[in-house]
Amino acid sequence: MLTAPLSIDVRRGAIAALGELLADRRIATEGRVAVAVGPGQGDQIAEHVRPSLRDCEMFQVEGATVDAAVGLGARLRGGSYEAVVGIGGGRTIDATKYAATLAGIPMVSVATNLSHDGICSPVASLSHEKGKGSFGVAMPLAMIVDLDYVRAAPDRLVRAGIGDVLSNLSAVDDWELAGRERGEPLDRLALTLARNAANALLFHPEGIESDRFLTVLAEGLVMSGMAMSFAGSSRPSSGGDHEILHAIDQLFPGTANHGELAGIGAAFCYHLRVAFLDEDPGRLDEVVRSLRRHGLPVVPADVGLTEEQFTAAVLHAPGTRPGRFTVLEHLDLDESAVTKTVGDYVREHGQ
Repeated sequence: MLTAPLSIDVRRGAIAALGELLADRRIATEGRVAVAVGPGQGDQIAEHVRPSLRDCEMFQVEGATVDAAVGLGARLRGGSYEAVVGIGGGRTIDATKYAATLAGIPMVSVATNLSHDGICSPVASLSHEKGKGSFGVAMPLAMIVDLDYVRAAPDRLVRAGIGDVLSNLSAVDDWELAGRERGEPLDRLALTLARNAANALLFHPEGIESDRFLTVLAEGLVMSGMAMSFAGSSRPSSGGDHEILHAIDQLFPGTANHGELAGIGAAFCYHLRVAFLDEDPGRLDEVVRSLRRHGLPVVPADVGLTEEQFTAAVLHAPGTRPGRFTVLEHLDLDESAVTKTVGDYVREHGQ
């Protein structure tokens, strides 16, 4: 049996169905529900749905940190809640997922933007005293994406989700590489979900101004989360692309958001495949064109990094996921080779 959400609701006005969703006895039998909200739209939505929730208590999520999530988890346990609703962006939802897992209760995800696949994944990305880490958590039991609220979020956050979903292509290729070179077991269903989520975006003719496109993006983020749940790890949505992302976060914190860096990481990993594995450049061209078309960064300078800084991140990247085998570990390039390759990539794809 495979874990999947009870409900996925992506449309305009979807938030109005939250009360009805929580009345599902598979989520809460007595109706005692906590609501965790983040800054910005989270408070606004919480007030909008408060009348439809009979016995709920609001909690403010202080940030996407382990300490904040642990604190929220303790309050959820102490209140004997049956479920918690996390309302906000990716960071709020990540903290709420972790807290719900600690409290042993189901979580309903209400996403106010589409910046990354954390809205429905079994992974929470949280900061701690040594940087940022990824933690295994229970996948949300149900999720709502109200496109009215997504449209009210900054465009940059919506575009970022495109980069995160497109990076599935690189992650899937890395997993298949590990299967060929190391005999690593593959979950073909997880691979299919992750790849199809990315392909649906890659070849979609519209952009974030279209409800149809936003629906495909939201569903792609959900499928990415489900792929990780089926695989039992982040493998189908996190390869060398995310290793580079995490390295940048560690070495140069605050550079850009998750999805933007994931897109750059994926494009660079495809450049490596073309340069050193003689792979067809078609996929690289498709990814770069899609990133450019949606206004996402492609080269280090687009996010304020120098070639030297990006080179340092690529060299550091394998250390962010010990034991994970990707194109970075396969090639095992030295500093001189990475420096040259980064320079070639920038010259070919910079504007």
